[in-house]
Amino acid sequence: MKLPIYQVDAFASRLFAGNPAAVVILDDWLPDRILQAIASENNVSETAFVVPREEEFDLRWFSPTVEVELCGHATLATARVLFDHGLTRESVAVFRYGGGTLTVRSNEGLLEMDFPSLPASSIPDDPRVELGLGRRPHELLQSTNLLAIFEDQAAVEGLNPDFDVLAELESFGVIVSAPGEDCDFVSRFFTPKAGVPEDPVTGSAHCTLIPYWGQRLGKDTLHARQISARGGELFCENRGDRVTIAGHAREYLVGEIHID
Repeated sequence: MKLPIYQVDAFASRLFAGNPAAVVILDDWLPDRILQAIASENNVSETAFVVPREEEFDLRWFSPTVEVELCGHATLATARVLFDHGLTRESVAVFRYGGGTLTVRSNEGLLEMDFPSLPASSIPDDPRVELGLGRRPHELLQSTNLLAIFEDQAAVEGLNPDFDVLAELESFGVIVSAPGEDCDFVSRFFTPKAGVPEDPVTGSAHCTLIPYWGQRLGKDTLHARQISARGGELFCENRGDRVTIAGHAREYLVGEIHID
């Protein structure tokens, strides 16, 4: 069996930046153990598996260790592959996943993802979060992930987390964020439970970041940066129960997987 595979740097306008994602095109679903083995072998933060279904595409995402419920950068990467390689003739790619439907629109070089809004609610301080991050956040909130707010960009840049401690928290991941110096806000995202201690750029985290910063800053259009070592840039819009997360993506690799 030969499977086409692509690797794309998402949320970046140049190679060797943003978040690398693998994209594997399937005729139909393979056993989960094979999908997980491929994702582990790829060893990037997520591998997207996509199955064409007439005018829509079924989509799933796997980290090197687990299947994940929602992944932005690998969705962006998948759309880049579909548009660039003529696998869809439309300017909008429609994806079906476990939580419903996602769309990605190609718009003058940008890829615009329509995702659900996942706002966070304030919770009491948790000493385990301070222990794991090495610094007490200014504010702590809970959504699908924990959201820890700090006073400025320098505080987020200077964090040196204890990933063993963070892995013991109930939440899947921990988002840290602060006002940006040359953008509206910055963030980092830690997911040791998924085998990815720090994710380079995380679209799904912005489902929570966009409603938080939109309300705090009193604006619906936001410019964001994820300040990991690779770094990434996101153009965001708060639309109530939905958010738009847009960015660039660059194809890095095209190949084949050979499975006996």
